[in-house]
Amino acid sequence: MTNERRELSTEQREELLGALEARFEKHMNRHPGLEWAKVQAKLEANPEKWWSLHEMETTGGEPDVVRYDEETDEYIFYDCSAESPKGRRSVCYDHKALESRKEHKPKNSAMNMVAAMGVELLTEEQYRELQKLGNFDMKTSSWVKTPSEIRQLGGAIFADYRYGNVFVYHNGADSYYGARGFRGSLRV
Repeated sequence: MTNERRELSTEQREELLGALEARFEKHMNRHPGLEWAKVQAKLEANPEKWWSLHEMETTGGEPDVVRYDEETDEYIFYDCSAESPKGRRSVCYDHKALESRKEHKPKNSAMNMVAAMGVELLTEEQYRELQKLGNFDMKTSSWVKTPSEIRQLGGAIFADYRYGNVFVYHNGADSYYGARGFRGSLRV
């Protein structure tokens, strides 16, 4: 991708900033004690992060601040859409899995999209952390970062929230479903 494509217009930046601020104010339970003015100042100081946040937003992720890391002086955004982001569903786990499918290939993989967006795939621990902030993926599921020993055997893991609990499952990494996507995180 070229740098030109990774830059947002002034209008796009203002629209994104407005959406992020409104979401931040609406869901204060996700980030108690944090102030929007400080988040905005950090965003303004890191213009290279805008494009990734825009990608999270336009694919339906509804990114929101979930934590401030004092050690690194970074705000952490997760996709906080109620269900797995619509613009990121029906994808297998990674490029190797995508290439291994002989027929009925999905259009992309979660790991390819994560790399293109400039974000990180949520880990199982981060997914569980997200679920403490609300009920997410009650009808869908999301791929989560798979340990290499599982991936080497052809598998991948995904998670969802059912019956008041987080469930983590396994599937072939080449599988894909209309109700399974992925959630990302971004440090700013």
